[in-house]
Amino acid sequence: MHKLRSSLFILTVCAAFSCSMSAKTDKVTENAPKAATETTTSAEGEVINMTKAEFLTKIFNYEKNPNKWVYEGNKPCIIDFYADWCGPCKAVAPILKELAAEYKGKIVIYKINVDKEKELATAFGIRSIPTMLFVPQTGDPMISQGALPKEELVKQIDNFLLKK
Repeated sequence: MHKLRSSLFILTVCAAFSCSMSAKTDKVTENAPKAATETTTSAEGEVINMTKAEFLTKIFNYEKNPNKWVYEGNKPCIIDFYADWCGPCKAVAPILKELAAEYKGKIVIYKINVDKEKELATAFGIRSIPTMLFVPQTGDPMISQGALPKEELVKQIDNFLLKK
C-alpha cells in the first residue's frame, strides 16, 4: 500500500510539473531574483520558512530532474504547506515547533506559505491545507493532508522518516 501511494505521488508530481512548468516559464524567471534574495534562518531545532529557490537547492530540484525524485537534503525532513489565515495550520504550528526541538539533529522541519509560493503549491497539487510532505533520506516522499495530532506526527517521523 505504501509503495502504491508513493508511486502515485511521484506520478502526480511528474504530471504536475510537465503541465505547470511550460505555462509558467515566464513567471518563474520573473520571480527568481526576489526568491533568491529571501533568506531563512537555518538554526537546528527550529521550523524553517522556505522559498522556492531554497526548495530547489535543499529539497528537490524539479527543474533539473523533472522526471525523477532526487532528494537534495542531508537529513529527513517534513515540509508543512500552510497559509497565515488557516486555523488548522495555526493549530499545527506549535506542535511542529516542539517536534523540531525534540528531533534536533535528526530531521529538519520546513514551512512553505502557499500564498507566497504558489508555484510550489501547484507543483505538489496542494488543494487543502495544512498538507505535510514527509521526505525520508532515501526513497520516495509521502504526503498527508489535514492537521495531524502530535502522536500521528511522531509516528510518521519514527516509522517513516527515521526507519532503519
